[in-house]
Amino acid sequence: MIYFDKVSKIYADNSAALRDVTLTIEPKEFISIVGHSGAGKTTLLKMILAEEKPSSGKVFFDKIDVHQLSRPEITKYRRRIGTIFQDFRLIPDKTAYENIAFAMEAAGRLDEEIESDVPHVLELVDLGDKLWHFPNELSGGEKQRVAIARAIVNQPEILMADEPTGNLDPINTFEIVQIGISHRNHQQAEQGGRLMPPLMPMFIYAAIFLCAASVVVAVA
Repeated sequence: MIYFDKVSKIYADNSAALRDVTLTIEPKEFISIVGHSGAGKTTLLKMILAEEKPSSGKVFFDKIDVHQLSRPEITKYRRRIGTIFQDFRLIPDKTAYENIAFAMEAAGRLDEEIESDVPHVLELVDLGDKLWHFPNELSGGEKQRVAIARAIVNQPEILMADEPTGNLDPINTFEIVQIGISHRNHQQAEQGGRLMPPLMPMFIYAAIFLCAASVVVAVA
C-alpha cells in the first residue's frame, strides 16, 4: 500500500506543488492522476520515488516512510518500481535489446534470464522484430514501447507512467493504451501482484479507460 499522509510541497519561492494531500493506493489498484500543467502530478510521483521530500507530511510504502531511507536503501527500494517517462530516456548508443538488458543487469539479473526475458518482453509490446534497432531507427511510438518493456521486464511491484503518451499522435496513443490494458489484465490474471500505473495521458478518455479510479489534482 502507498499512503500519503497530509503531504505538502512548498518551494523556495513560496509556490505550492502539493497542499495537504492524503491519498491511499491499495495493492492491485489502477490510479490515474489527472491535472493541469503545474498541478503537482510529477511532484507526487517523485515523492513516491523518494526523489522529492515533502515540506510536511509523510509518504509510506508498505508502512515504510520512504523519505527516512538511507541512500543504499533508496537504491534498493527504487528497484521495486518501474517508471515510464514521456521522453523515453533510452540510451542512444544501445539497441532496443541492450537498453532493456542494461536495466536487468542493474537489477542483478542473470545472463540466462536476460537472454530469455528481453526477447519475450519485446514480443509483448510488438517489437520482436526490432531487437537490434537503435533508438534513432525507431518511431516515437516504438521508442515508447521499448521504454514500457524496460519498465516491466523486472516485474516491479509498482508501475508508474509519467505522461507516457504526451509526445505521441492519436494512433500511437491508442496503441500504447492497448499495451497498458494488456499488461494490466496479465498482471491481474497471472500474477496477482501490485500494479499501479498513474497514467497521465494526452487524452482524458485514456485515463478513464485504463483505470478503475482517478485522483484529480487541482492547482494549489
